[in-house]
Parts: sequence; C-alpha cells; structure tokens
Amino acid sequence: MHTQVINLTRFGDLLQTQPVFSGLKGRGSRTSLVCLDAFKGAAALLRDVDGVHPLPGARLLARLGQDWTLAAAELFAWLDSAGADAPDSVLNLTPTLAGRLLGRSCHGGDVQGFGLDRDGFGQYSSPWAVFLQAASAYRGCSPFNLVDLFQRVAGLEPGEYRLRAPDEDAMARAADLLADAPDGQVAFQLGASQDYRRWPVEAFVRAGRVIRSRTGRTPVLLGTAAEGHLARRFAELADYPCTDLTGRTDLPTLAAVLSRMDFLLTNDTGTMHLAAGLGVPVCAVFLATAQPFDTGPYLEGSISLEPDLPCHPCSFGERCPRGLACQEAVDGGAVGELLASAMSGERTVPAGFPARVWTARRDERGYMDLVSLSGHGHEDRSLWIAIQRDVYRQFLDRNQDEICPTWPGRDSDFRRDLAAELERCVLMLTLLEEQGRLLALRPDSPVKARFLANCRNLEDVFAGSPSLGVLNPMWRYQSRDQAADMPAFLAQCAAYRELLAVFGRRLTLA
Repeated sequence: MHTQVINLTRFGDLLQTQPVFSGLKGRGSRTSLVCLDAFKGAAALLRDVDGVHPLPGARLLARLGQDWTLAAAELFAWLDSAGADAPDSVLNLTPTLAGRLLGRSCHGGDVQGFGLDRDGFGQYSSPWAVFLQAASAYRGCSPFNLVDLFQRVAGLEPGEYRLRAPDEDAMARAADLLADAPDGQVAFQLGASQDYRRWPVEAFVRAGRVIRSRTGRTPVLLGTAAEGHLARRFAELADYPCTDLTGRTDLPTLAAVLSRMDFLLTNDTGTMHLAAGLGVPVCAVFLATAQPFDTGPYLEGSISLEPDLPCHPCSFGERCPRGLACQEAVDGGAVGELLASAMSGERTVPAGFPARVWTARRDERGYMDLVSLSGHGHEDRSLWIAIQRDVYRQFLDRNQDEICPTWPGRDSDFRRDLAAELERCVLMLTLLEEQGRLLALRPDSPVKARFLANCRNLEDVFAGSPSLGVLNPMWRYQSRDQAADMPAFLAQCAAYRELLAVFGRRLTLA
C-alpha cells in the first residue's frame, strides 16, 4: 500500500503533517510527499516519509507567464516522474484548486481530503475535511489544533507529534555557530509571517533582560536573512549579550540549534512548530488574527500568550480600528518573569498578569487542548470554544450519544444572544424540513420559491454569525451535495437541527 500526501502549504503547516505520516506508517502504508520545492528542506525534518516529490511551483508560474504550453509540458513531465511509482491512494491536505487538480492528476480514483468531482466541483472525503476548510476562515469557530484536524481528515486518531532528530552534520554546524556563545541559551524568533502579527522587538528585549538577569541565559536570535534588521535592532537596544544567527541557518541547522536551546520565545511561526516537534519548551505570543487554539504549538506543557483584549483574535481582512493595540498589550518584562520562573520549574501566573496565559495539555480523547493559567478559562470565549470542541467532534464523527454538561459559567449577554440565535436557526431548519416534505410530494408546488429563499436565508444567518459562521460553508456544501435527493437533504436538515439543539442544551445554565 502506497499513500501519497499532497501538502502545498508553507513550512509550519508542512511540519504539522508529521503525525499523519507516522499514523499511515503504523497502518502498514508506504508514504510519499508532494510539496512545493521551496519547502523541500522541511521534508528532511519529517519522519516516516519514504519519498519526496518537490513541485516547482514558482517555475511553473513563470513558465505560465511566458507560454502556457511550456508550463503544461513541464507539469506533465513532473507528473510522469512523480507517478513512476503510482500511489494506491492520494491524501490531499491542500484545499486550493491547484491542490485538488494535482490530486486528481496524481491518482485516477477518489482523493481523500480535498478533491474534485467529475464536473470540477469541490469534493470532500469526510465531514472533517469540510470543517477544516470552513474553520480556517472563522476565528471564533476554530476549536481544534490543526495537527489534530490533519489527522482526522486522514482518518487517524490523534497521535504523537515528533519530528526527525537533527543528524550529526547539522549538530556539528550548530556547535560551530554557537562556539562563542555563552553557556545557557534561549532562542528568540523575532519575525512573523506578517508584521501585524509580530511582537515588537522592544518587548523581546525587555523579556531577554529579565531572563538574563534571573537565569543567566543568553538570547540566540533566529530568523531568515530578510529578518536581519530585527536582530540588528535587538542588538542596538539590548544592554546585555546576544548571539545573532539570522540568515545563517538552513532548516536542518535551525533544528540542530533549537535542540540545544533551553527555551524558545517566538511569534506564531514555523520555527515554533519545529521546536514543538523537537520537544523544545516553547512560549509563543499570538497577536491580531493568530490564536493558539488552532495554530498553537502541539507540545504538552508549552505556553501560549494572547493579549487580554475583547477584540482578540480579530477577523481576517479587517483593518484594525485600535492601531494594533494588541502588539503593546503583552508586556515584555512580565513575559520575561514568567519564562524565568518556568525555566526553574514554576508554572504559576501572578494575579493581574497582563495577558491570557495558556498551557497545552491533551484531553481525555488525545486531542490537544489549552488550559488557562491566568484565570481566563471561565470567560465566554473559552467556554464556547470548549463546547464547540466537544459537540463538533461528536457531530463530525456522527456520534451524538454522549450526555453533554450544561453551561458552567455565569449568565451573560453572549450566552443569551447565542441561545436566541440557535433557537432561531432551529426554527428555520424545522421550516425547511416541512417545506421539503411538501416538495417531495409535489415538486411543482408554489412553496418551492419560499423553500429556496429560506435556504439562502439560513446561509446568510450562519455567515453573519461570529459564533456559528463555520456552519455557513459546511451547510452550503453539504446541503447542495444532497440537493438532488430530497430524503437525503431532509436527513441533512435534521442532522443540523439536532446539532444546533445540542448547542442550545449546552447553553442551559447549570
């Protein structure tokens, strides 16, 4: 059995597929990876991958700009090479059209994960695949870590996230780079994928000052050559020694450097996922659209920090009306004190700490969860995320037999508004079922126009809801997939109505 995994995403997302390869290998499957050639170095960090087929994405785009026939010829040549050892199955974890087309080109049968039907429309192999794509766009509806979602799309239970240990050559290069560094180091990843999600250099400097004073450890600055200006700014502001390795490490050497560190302080980056996969203690700062519930480090005991602001996390594509206040809301000195204590074995957070502090811990089913260390676990957002994790897991696994405890928090406007919204959606689905049954008996009934209008109205209600938004793309795809079969559509209505009813029962005050 040979399973080919397609992942055309970036460095961090690619690393987070590690448990998928290990899980497939545990089932006796040989595995191969299709990734962008820009990230083929990351493939060397993965375990249980028997072959790698780098796709020359940038070159194909350049060829396409010159002459589409050249691009087509190169793509066909690549497909012949990658398909020489034809896979028995393809698992595509990239929901883009390019990923879906590639999956269909690599394998003549059905594609697991994200595929295309015969007419070129998007196809999903399981409800988990639908949820993975839907949840990525809604900040308040992402209760699962991406590592767990990848595994569930692959049909696997949550497993171990452990990357390949650096080899001797990489360890030797790391030793050379750190030869003149003082003993005892902590790594600082100053950059981020977007500047608006980057903790200020000044905050890193304040954290490093406290860590240096309390533990004697020296910051080692990591990042690409393009992030070198951040390291130079750090060195200008710091009144203590540091070691600048920005632009001096390839990916294997970066892994080796991290493996020598006592801690990593980072933004939400691929470096964070690399450290987590190597078992290096991590503290990550999540700003703007970044939040730890879905993209946090998959490492028990890791620390995640968020600004304690009602607007966090913000939605994608929106201009911040507060001038990126979140960047200044997490105090560097306080973070330094927190990490200095953590490195001495203490995990208590002082009262009034200026951030939400979470630590990662697996739940009773093996999924990675977050536990509040700062007293934020009973806030509306935290409670709603916990409820979604439990209820959506049962819904996506088509198992809703468990007894759900009721809302453990105080009453609030959020709870009352959400309960009313859920009730409204239940009524709309009930009406759709009634109209659908009439149409099943009389397809030419005048009720058809109202039925179609109510379908659109329900989509609009879901789309406009910060708490239920993930249901919009899920309902839209699944209901239209059943549109030609009224009994199947009615069963889908009943399933969503019961889902919303379960949510409503969970919001009942204890």
